[in-house]
Amino acid sequence: MSKGSPISPSLMAAKSAGAGKAPEKAERAADAALDTAATVSPVLGPNNVVPPTEMTGSQAIVRSLEELGVEDIFGLPGGAILPTYDPLMASSMNHILVRHEQGAGHAAQGYAMVTGKVGVCIATSGPGATNLVTAIMDAHMDSVPMVAITGQVSSAVIGTDAFQEADIVGITMPITKHSFLVTDPNDIPHVMAEAFHLASTGRPGPVLVDIAKDAQVGKMTFSWPPRIDLPGYRPVVRGHNKQVREAAKLIASAAKPVLYVGGGVVKAHASAELRELAELTGAPVVTTLMARGVFPDSHQQHVGMPGMHGSVSAVTALQQSDLLITLGARFDDRVTGVLSTFAPNAKVIHADIDPAEISKNRTADVPIVGSVKEIIPELTEAVRTQFAQSGTPDLDNWWAFLNNLRNTYPLGWTEPEDGLSAPQRVLQRIGELTGPEGIYVAGVGQHQMWAAQFIKYERPHAWLNSGGAGTMGYAVPAAMGAKVGDPDRVVWAIDGDGCFQMTNQELATCAINNIPIKVAIINNSSLGMVRQWQTLFYEGRYSNTDLNTGHDTVRIPDFVKLADAYGCAALRCERDEDIDDTIKKALEINDRPVVIDFVVSPNSMVWPMVPAGVSNDQIQVARNMTPEWEEED
Repeated sequence: MSKGSPISPSLMAAKSAGAGKAPEKAERAADAALDTAATVSPVLGPNNVVPPTEMTGSQAIVRSLEELGVEDIFGLPGGAILPTYDPLMASSMNHILVRHEQGAGHAAQGYAMVTGKVGVCIATSGPGATNLVTAIMDAHMDSVPMVAITGQVSSAVIGTDAFQEADIVGITMPITKHSFLVTDPNDIPHVMAEAFHLASTGRPGPVLVDIAKDAQVGKMTFSWPPRIDLPGYRPVVRGHNKQVREAAKLIASAAKPVLYVGGGVVKAHASAELRELAELTGAPVVTTLMARGVFPDSHQQHVGMPGMHGSVSAVTALQQSDLLITLGARFDDRVTGVLSTFAPNAKVIHADIDPAEISKNRTADVPIVGSVKEIIPELTEAVRTQFAQSGTPDLDNWWAFLNNLRNTYPLGWTEPEDGLSAPQRVLQRIGELTGPEGIYVAGVGQHQMWAAQFIKYERPHAWLNSGGAGTMGYAVPAAMGAKVGDPDRVVWAIDGDGCFQMTNQELATCAINNIPIKVAIINNSSLGMVRQWQTLFYEGRYSNTDLNTGHDTVRIPDFVKLADAYGCAALRCERDEDIDDTIKKALEINDRPVVIDFVVSPNSMVWPMVPAGVSNDQIQVARNMTPEWEEED
């Protein structure tokens, strides 16, 4: 997406975010957009000047998308959106026909996550629109810039329970940044421009544009660029100087600081800025599930992922800290455990672009509202000045304590006793054989946690998952969107046998459209995370969690046969000695999607674990095994 060019005072806005196709370009483009003065158009795209031209509303939708710089769309036609699919045939945009609307939404998410551009999905009214709701909610929870376009019944029959009518605006209002209903075709250009502006600026998120059928077929006069009119929408970008200076003072006086880094740093394309701050302060860095890769795993200051299934060193660093330098994170319950017991002795610096997140869960001693892309460099300079005045803090004892934890409680696994493969080994080898330049997209559950733990992430935009919503079925379509957005990278969908069965129909989309993703099914023949909880908290009563897909079962479905039916290369791996050769074979196949059925032990569990409803101090490294704590002096 382009930052545009100056047009007129009526089009001025404070800031405009933007990004290019590749992650590296996304970093540069976002940086340039944030540094641009207030004379830049908020309308995305090249800002071509289109003189007044008569056309239909449907043609205006397609033309607006083209002018906004959209290249790829994921969608599925139906009656109420059919008028728009007709001019779409003649467009230069690449429309990818999905097999289910939820797949379109997740694909748009994956596309947005790796490119930095706004993902676009399109569906018809009624059930077509409601099938997008899960993906819209997922994008809302994980702050993914996405515009969902839906057809609606004609305005004259809205509210009459017409065929395939659903109040999708009302349904999605709580899970979007905004939801538009368009009944006048003349509103289409400015609504489309506003939707993309909302989705991509401030805290990114999904926007819905619901367009009545009569607005699509009606005549209108199209011109570009339109005027954006969003009263009251002025995201704060720069942090308050006084607050930044106060934060620097706290950092200079802290004995046990921790950089608590969330997904907001990924969305802001601020990994380079984060690294400079981290190396200046010398403080340990923890990266949440949504922030994996924004700070390299190989960096000596990275102490792991915090949370329910975080490393002992990361969880304990937060608990023992005297200062949390919180950047683009939201004190999610999966990180904090019982909130009242989280980091009890720590003061809190909290920087976030969304003022609603500041002090929502944990009161901030120094709140800073703004983009971390701007705040982190400002904070770095303020810290450098403060260190020059008061000296650099001595963190040797703090690091001795944390390094002891890293050495004593490294991530690992127990070999299964049933003779089947350990899923952790499978994922570790996928990461090692593919390398850090790959993209890894996980569903939700045990395989998600193992992928976060045992694949090493060295760069941002390499790890995609459904973090806030925890949506089963996310991986395959999101990986599809990621591969469309960044086709030169190897893209793995890491899925469970349960998750895979929810959206595997998108393999047909991948095969027909030459989108050669690689799917690793971690097949433990069960709803693995639910089964783990039943093992630990329900005395092994496995109520409705066995799926009969794995070893020594009826194998319904047989994933190899299913993949073959979808036109994919189909492999199965059931022995440790075959893991490497199977992965290597998959990496060599690039002319079609690859599906690997990795048959693994159903008894493997995700450790460490903080059971729900307890303090992070009670983290377990194995069943009924809690670390021995020796607090740093």
